[in-house]
Amino acid sequence: MHERFTQKHSTIILDPTLSVPLYKQLYEGVRSAILRGQLQAGARLPSTRAFALELGISRATVQLTFEQLIAEGYLQGRAGSGTYVAATFPPEGVEQLVQDAYPGQSSSTGRTISARANSWLSTPYFSPPLMLPEHRLQRAFRVGLPAIDAFPRKLWQHLLVRSWRQMPPELLAYHQPAGYPPLREAIASYLATARGVRCTAEQVILVAGSQQGLDLAARVLLDPGEEVWMEDPGYPGARGALLGAGACLVPVPIDTEGLLVQLGKERAPQARLAFVTPSHQFPLGVTMSMARRLSLLEWANAAGAWIVEDDYDSEFRYVGRPLAALQGIDRANRVIYLGTLSKVLFPAVRLGYLVVPPDLVKAFIAARLYTDIHPPLLEQVTLTAFLHEGHFVRHIRQMRQLYQERQLTLVELARETLAGRLDLQPAVGGMHLIGWLPGKQDDRQIARAAARVWVDVSPLSLYALEGMERTGILLGYTAVGTQEMSAGLERLASVLVTPQ
Repeated sequence: MHERFTQKHSTIILDPTLSVPLYKQLYEGVRSAILRGQLQAGARLPSTRAFALELGISRATVQLTFEQLIAEGYLQGRAGSGTYVAATFPPEGVEQLVQDAYPGQSSSTGRTISARANSWLSTPYFSPPLMLPEHRLQRAFRVGLPAIDAFPRKLWQHLLVRSWRQMPPELLAYHQPAGYPPLREAIASYLATARGVRCTAEQVILVAGSQQGLDLAARVLLDPGEEVWMEDPGYPGARGALLGAGACLVPVPIDTEGLLVQLGKERAPQARLAFVTPSHQFPLGVTMSMARRLSLLEWANAAGAWIVEDDYDSEFRYVGRPLAALQGIDRANRVIYLGTLSKVLFPAVRLGYLVVPPDLVKAFIAARLYTDIHPPLLEQVTLTAFLHEGHFVRHIRQMRQLYQERQLTLVELARETLAGRLDLQPAVGGMHLIGWLPGKQDDRQIARAAARVWVDVSPLSLYALEGMERTGILLGYTAVGTQEMSAGLERLASVLVTPQ
């Protein structure tokens, strides 16, 4: 048994007779010393060579431990200086972060909360954004995150500063709830050209991201207890917003042509609303056929129902032109179109938009007014310039090419690293791929295991209301460079089982 590295603050105990590998014992020892405050922020650790000699173990073991602790944010490597305890680090360790990413069914003990809040607690969602201290990039393979490293930050900064300098004083007061009129006009023009959406600027309502758009739509269109068709599997953000409005969710399965409209009519013919992602179904990636689109519109018109069309990543189609929106063929004004700028620009911009039928504009604006009055104006003015000067379309074109390259790289690397353990096939568009698991493996358990080695994958079953016949994991590739992708696949391989 080794019992050294006191460094006046901590004792590391290693026992080679245990079944636990030495690197894992060392990892737990250093990590525990940091969390207990025995190794304080900024403290310099011995070199890997000196540490190995002191503990009587191989240098490779120490290097492996340091790399893991640096990746998790506990340690920080400084070129030419050494390794230090990070100035900030996850205060409750990776296990707590894993619990945050895949929460259980929790409740507030001894306190009364609303049915709405309880429904949110029981609704799974994506893991929270985990930006590591002292690290610029998030971990692979987070779903839905654009290539922040490729965003033209200097250009945006220039436009932001210019917009601030040129903003007249009256724009610093309260503004229109529906958003900055020039930006609404620019978005309406873009949607007509790029997505085939039929609308005027007055129908465009700016929101703080698609999640607020979903919340507004649910508030305006639904009364508690009304039935809603929900794609199954489907987007959990929509599920949460609809449950928050008191809706009764009716799961409608997906096949190769999209939503099974006939089954929806059998299960809930008088449903009040249907939520769909027809251009690129989330998470399966299916495109809704024209026959299904027409059938869905026919049902909505006959039933007096509404359709919320979430067009979350339609810009990123790598074969042919992006598909036209469902809203563009709606002649009865039953479709509420939802778009986001988080996927095209960056999530922190917190801007999205709704396109609503003309007779619903006043109701949506009133809901917006009593929610948060209006979105921040400076970002709207900046985005208007970004659109008018051609940067927006240019950025989309560049990202489409980059994402296609990154998808192909992921598929090629996965075939080498995960052969036999994960079936990962290329797709014609989108920002993530589904890796199908052999057999009946528990994809949530695999996602938790992956999180412990600092790989962020989403279990497919997380998005299903009625369960899945086949399990899999979602891998986002748009925010991951080749080096991070390769390292992430190596770590993912360590938690995947090779079928016998």
